[in-house]
Amino acid sequence: MSPADPRPLRIGNASGFYGDRFDALREMLTGGPLDVLTGDYLAELTMFILLRDRLKNPTGGYARTFLGQLEECLGLAHERGVRIVANAGGLNPAGLADAVRELAARLGIPVRVAHVEGDDLTASLPQGPGRARPGETPTGTLAAHAYLGGHGIAVCLREGADIVVTGRVTDAALVTGPAAAHFGWGEREYDRLAGAVVAGHVLECGAQATGGNYAFFTDHPPDLLRHPGFPLAELHEDGSSVITKHDGTGGVVDVGTVTAQLLYETAGARYPGPDVTARLDTVRLTQEGPDRVRIEGVRGEAPPPELKVGLSRLGGFRNEVAFVLTGLDIEAKAALVRAQMEAALDAAKSRPAEVRWDLARTDHPDAPTEETASALLRLVVRDPAQETVGRALSGAAVELALASYPGFHVVAPPGKGAPYGIFEAAYVDRAAVDHRAVLHDGRRIPVAPAHDTLVLGDVPEPSLPEPPPPGPLRRAPLGRVAGARSGDKGGSANVGVWARTDGAWAWLVHTLTVDRFRELLPETAGLPVVRHLLPNLRALNFVVEGLLGEGVAAQHRFDPQAKALGEWLRARHLDLPEALL
Repeated sequence: MSPADPRPLRIGNASGFYGDRFDALREMLTGGPLDVLTGDYLAELTMFILLRDRLKNPTGGYARTFLGQLEECLGLAHERGVRIVANAGGLNPAGLADAVRELAARLGIPVRVAHVEGDDLTASLPQGPGRARPGETPTGTLAAHAYLGGHGIAVCLREGADIVVTGRVTDAALVTGPAAAHFGWGEREYDRLAGAVVAGHVLECGAQATGGNYAFFTDHPPDLLRHPGFPLAELHEDGSSVITKHDGTGGVVDVGTVTAQLLYETAGARYPGPDVTARLDTVRLTQEGPDRVRIEGVRGEAPPPELKVGLSRLGGFRNEVAFVLTGLDIEAKAALVRAQMEAALDAAKSRPAEVRWDLARTDHPDAPTEETASALLRLVVRDPAQETVGRALSGAAVELALASYPGFHVVAPPGKGAPYGIFEAAYVDRAAVDHRAVLHDGRRIPVAPAHDTLVLGDVPEPSLPEPPPPGPLRRAPLGRVAGARSGDKGGSANVGVWARTDGAWAWLVHTLTVDRFRELLPETAGLPVVRHLLPNLRALNFVVEGLLGEGVAAQHRFDPQAKALGEWLRARHLDLPEALL
């Protein structure tokens, strides 16, 4: 990439998480022209998985499927001149870079591999990494990784790297780095960088931008969404972009699919990152043509003075058992087995520190099948000691097989207990992070922290449309007039809700208040809920603090990542204006 190339940058995505479609790398390389192909492999849960891997094998700690994908496609990428940027390095980007070099040498493909490091702050923790006997996982804080920006990636690309692997960077950095390298942007070109951040946020979750997990999927022919293609962005020097996909691939790109992804795992108008704070309230979306959505107007501000740090640690051990309750007297059956299990847990050598019961009334009266006549009673236990949640629970449950409610059986026998993780967010001064680009020739180039920063603050309340005039109402699900997408950020959940017309937006913004939101989702009652307004997108974004406990790795609730929270909200009934139906 030249220092300042005016041509649009065509940048695609081939992975939204560790375990995403294996063939996507090849599909993107063969489906049409690209300049850069990115892969996002990291999430909070992934960091804990990689942490456990590295504790067992110090040379591990990175996403191994990335190597498998490269083995099939490295030659293809080299032939087509496509550069690859991925955060698959996880906890060990240097180790992955070495593995890619070994792979390239074995295949006889001359590629230059660089990596970005400096995100690992584990050694600076007061207690340091935990230790354990072979086969065990230590407790305590185990890993701390700062979310780096894209400037280290940009350095690697400017210095001629064909492949750049990173550890923990922001998801959008996989796009801001190549864009800054391609266009020669400086660190203070905030509007341009913010435009790249928004494009990166749309791309980062792969097929979610092309019709995957989309609220209004029934608007499209079923065949169209069975195998959605992965997205790409045509980025321009001014920071604007067009989101699209390769011609002939499945899925759909429209204002709705892009809006849904923009609302995913965000909060208010300010979307902070290490390179820039993007103003989501300035985003303008336009359907430019079939499967082409233009993003423009994005404004940016100086980034915050601190970097976010993800802390991953072992929280202890958990076990669970799901009792199947069939037919009549469901509540009485649940009460009997619960009393029996509680007595057994009380009599055990050590009662688990946390015991949680949930009864899911999935049963139907006069059901035509046994499964639809059954409810599930779920017991989850947690404790710092594996033995406390292992044999004590499994033994007690199995011993009730012939001595409890009629029709006793479980979904699966409980095991010996498994470790669960806890994710926490902290913040450090930028100067505490030694951000470095490590090039293919061994040179190590420091990446200076941002010169200008700006403390985050609330934006002024936007003006709202007039509420719709009174008219006849009909009881119906909210999803008849609004889309939603939800997800997790640590222990909090976010639910983005958007309307597709101005009339629906005028009704939605005045109707779906925080109080109404809590009324529709009773699980959120008693928890802090903050509503953010994004009128340009006709959208509301709700952040529910603490709903997910200690994060996805802790598996606090039935839906530990709040992926379906938005769909639950859409299924709730309220009085809707007939004019909108």
